[in-house]
Amino acid sequence: MSSQHHRAGGPSRTRTAVIVAAITLAGATGAGLVAAGLGTTSTPPPQPGASVAPTVEPSGAAGPVLPSSEPVRVTIPRIGVDADIVPVATDENGALEVPPLDHPEMVGWYRRGPTPGEAGNAVLVGHVDTLRGPAVFFDLGRLRPGDTVEVTRTDGRVAVFSVDGVGAYPKERFPTERVYGGGAEARLRLITCGGRFNPRIGSYPDNIVVFATAAR
Repeated sequence: MSSQHHRAGGPSRTRTAVIVAAITLAGATGAGLVAAGLGTTSTPPPQPGASVAPTVEPSGAAGPVLPSSEPVRVTIPRIGVDADIVPVATDENGALEVPPLDHPEMVGWYRRGPTPGEAGNAVLVGHVDTLRGPAVFFDLGRLRPGDTVEVTRTDGRVAVFSVDGVGAYPKERFPTERVYGGGAEARLRLITCGGRFNPRIGSYPDNIVVFATAAR
């Protein structure tokens, strides 16, 4: 379910702070975010392929599992996303990186996890808005079960995912294992900020997470 404070799937278009998908857990501080006054990010687990129970059960039988191939583009027809993907990892503090602040139209793929279409949970992260207005994942919270996410890979294949559900989580209770965990099926997690903007700290209190499974 989407956050009660996540109006129209995203924050107000009049916000005047630079916001990223800041995923908070255990107080790990991302150096790249501190410069923008954005707080903290989570530390992905050392073994992102570890098997854990999914947060949301797939709506139907899972689709095919593909071999490894890096993603290059993501398309989400329902919310008009058609964006380039860049690989991201973790910074010197072990915090998840995000795409460059001067390219809010880009989406980051956590390159130490599975590629989209492989077995396990592939993770994509994107900005929600900037000083100039909405960013790539501004409307992420508007997705609903059954919506489609398509990821084009370097091998020319398109991994197609069906949305299982959308969750809103306080950053201090970010579901790390449920996002980065693995399993035999190919799954996708999309992450951005959510909740009601807090002007005092210049950030959002929540993260929006979309859970999706490879479609047949």
